[in-house]
Amino acid sequence: MSRIVSPSRDPIDDHTLPWFPGDAEPTVDPASHRRRRGWLSRIAWLAFKVFAVYYLFCLLLIVAYRFVSPPATGVQLQRRIEAMLARRPYSPRQHTVRLAAMSPYVAKAVVAAEDGRFWTHYGYDLKEMGVAGRGAVDGGRMRGASTITQQLMKNLFGCACRNPVRKVYDLTLTPAAELILGKHRILELYLAEVEWGDGIYGVDEAARHYYGVGAKQLTRSQAAGLAALLPNPRRRTPANTGEYRRDILRRMRHRGW
Repeated sequence: MSRIVSPSRDPIDDHTLPWFPGDAEPTVDPASHRRRRGWLSRIAWLAFKVFAVYYLFCLLLIVAYRFVSPPATGVQLQRRIEAMLARRPYSPRQHTVRLAAMSPYVAKAVVAAEDGRFWTHYGYDLKEMGVAGRGAVDGGRMRGASTITQQLMKNLFGCACRNPVRKVYDLTLTPAAELILGKHRILELYLAEVEWGDGIYGVDEAARHYYGVGAKQLTRSQAAGLAALLPNPRRRTPANTGEYRRDILRRMRHRGW
């Protein structure tokens, strides 16, 4: 296509003219194409390095959390930032206790409610993931299939958000958590650190807030009532989850708990 020169206009560059089928295809500058690919490669490499550094940092923290309690979790930091942006007061309450200082019904109720095969899988419940996947393919609502280990990784290093990137990251940390922490410590950290209400962290603080007793004094029914809050702890209370609490109690009886 030749240049069109008009007495009243400047010459028009060929690359600014519209292209129509049948015309010769516009040429691509090889140097510009290489520069674009170079930028994309550098961005991808930088993203990989950031991911790798953060992953190694999380692994070091997992090793530390084998012995000490986290000073703060990702979800706790998220809630603090949300409160700051909304300019509302934020006074989180948490009282961390070890698993031995909790009622034995607590762990049983949470496992029955959240991850029935917790003690037998290696971080992923493949059977539950298959059920959830088939349900989504058949047109049903996508249901969660996260294990307690995956949920702990989300709480420690992620956020309370539905983000596919975050979910993939949870998956990558899960095997390391199972290997380094072990089942007992995973469950202990989960019960002591996750969110049980607005600004309420740890099952001991939840027990005091909802029932006026420490985690050690929780009855079987009360433990099931707290476990019923976990799917949506900022909206649920023992008063509005009676049906789910009874379902958890049935699951516990089925397992001989």
